[in-house]
Amino acid sequence: MKAIRHILSACLIVMSTFQVSLAETGVTETAISLGMSVPLTGPASAQGQELQKVISAYFDQINKNGGINGRKLQLTVMDDGYDPEKAVANTRILIETNKVFALLGYYGSTAMTEAMNKVFGPAKVPMIGGISGAMSLRQPPASNPNNRYMFSQRASYADEAETIGTQLATLGLKNIAVFYQNDGFGKAGLEGLTNALKKYKLTPSATGSVERNSEDIGKALEAIAKVNPQAVVMVTLHKPTAAMIKALRKANQSPMIMTLSPVSAEQLTQELGNQARGIGISQVMPYPWNDTLAIVKEYQQFISKQKPYSYTSMEGFIIAKIAVDALRKAGGKDLSREKLVSALESMNQDFGGYRVAFGPNSRAGSQFVQLTVIGAGGKLMK
Repeated sequence: MKAIRHILSACLIVMSTFQVSLAETGVTETAISLGMSVPLTGPASAQGQELQKVISAYFDQINKNGGINGRKLQLTVMDDGYDPEKAVANTRILIETNKVFALLGYYGSTAMTEAMNKVFGPAKVPMIGGISGAMSLRQPPASNPNNRYMFSQRASYADEAETIGTQLATLGLKNIAVFYQNDGFGKAGLEGLTNALKKYKLTPSATGSVERNSEDIGKALEAIAKVNPQAVVMVTLHKPTAAMIKALRKANQSPMIMTLSPVSAEQLTQELGNQARGIGISQVMPYPWNDTLAIVKEYQQFISKQKPYSYTSMEGFIIAKIAVDALRKAGGKDLSREKLVSALESMNQDFGGYRVAFGPNSRAGSQFVQLTVIGAGGKLMK
């Protein structure tokens, strides 16, 4: 009997070790580890800090209410300074050193595309949501196997630019210039606008670019000012956008200015003062100051202690909700990355007026675009 007990004990130890070895990376009996790389410093630090704040707060709320099927969410956030190389390096650390189960909420087209193709795609680690409209992140997995692990919750830059281009052409404007950031973000916007104008037998009258993290707009200004445009579409962040607007006004040119969602109305107003009034901005999230939609009402109630409201925190809130919804659907005791991918692929969810839908061959969760304009005092109006 003693020998039998020793054999049974040894078997239990082996079985226990075997079960531990089968456990998914980043998942324990009590926790799920998630990772995030955003710009906490640098030119996009305000957006990165907002994303960290709202996603962390939402996860804290989930944890206080029992977590995901009894597991607490643990979020590790790293600063990439809006530098794609740093974002890629951070992603390696999160996956290889921190051993996270999944990623979410990255910021920046080039950073996300490079991280997907170089790190989390090959490692088969899912990425839930992020602040980028690059088409490279929305290709079906059949086009790029790494895209199987990328789930984008927002409309693309091409969708935004097409909406802007259609609006300008409908107004009868023909002399339309484009000022864009020389990276995935800017080029996607340029392509989307060009495609929209083609439908009206138009092409951009001039283009000018600026490098990432730069305000050296001299050459771009020269090319754009030369055609004295009726409108300028700016696919840039707020610093170069403000610099170009100031330079055009100094050159006695006052074209209609249209920008894409990564530009912050608050930051533009800080840079430009009254000159910001009348600037148009396309948005890919519901208007956060009007609670007619259920998702906005829920967001306002959640964020009430962390005001002011903003599109960035609204997007972070929605990313966090998508992550929690997918994890709940994927997770029992045998939660795995493949089950999370399957849960996301089957998602067709109305989050109170903002629908997100993926599929086995679809990684673009939404095409929602709405145009807004900066009013008096920097207030956004739709």
